[in-house]
Amino acid sequence: MELDGGCYCGALRYRITAEPLRKGQCHCRPCQHVSGGGPNYFMVIPAEGFAYTRGEPKAFRRPDLESPRTREFCGTCGTQILTRRPDMAHPIVKAGTLDDPNAYVRPDFAIFCEEKAVFHLIPDGIPAFDKMPEKRP
Repeated sequence: MELDGGCYCGALRYRITAEPLRKGQCHCRPCQHVSGGGPNYFMVIPAEGFAYTRGEPKAFRRPDLESPRTREFCGTCGTQILTRRPDMAHPIVKAGTLDDPNAYVRPDFAIFCEEKAVFHLIPDGIPAFDKMPEKRP
């Protein structure tokens, strides 16, 4: 498997060379902020299966949170490429940054549904959780 992607302006590029461990959509308020209002469609990629191929990302971490996520983005156009959780080695790549977003196909599950906006849609037939399930889907 090989997928390429990058930011809106092209300054930041990446390659994925491993199958996603899982694919989901997140409806939490922070994800709504970074997505522009919709749910965040994401893929958890094995760490060894993700590499930047052009450019260096900028990173942001909220200093007021106990266990903040690190969000990596293009310093030129601002496109968020991925999120890194402090408790997980695998990057969480934003599906919309793929060169062919149809390669994402569909999420396997939806999380933080208790925070979803009324206009968010969850595909029929996938598990939906109000919060993050204790055992990750």
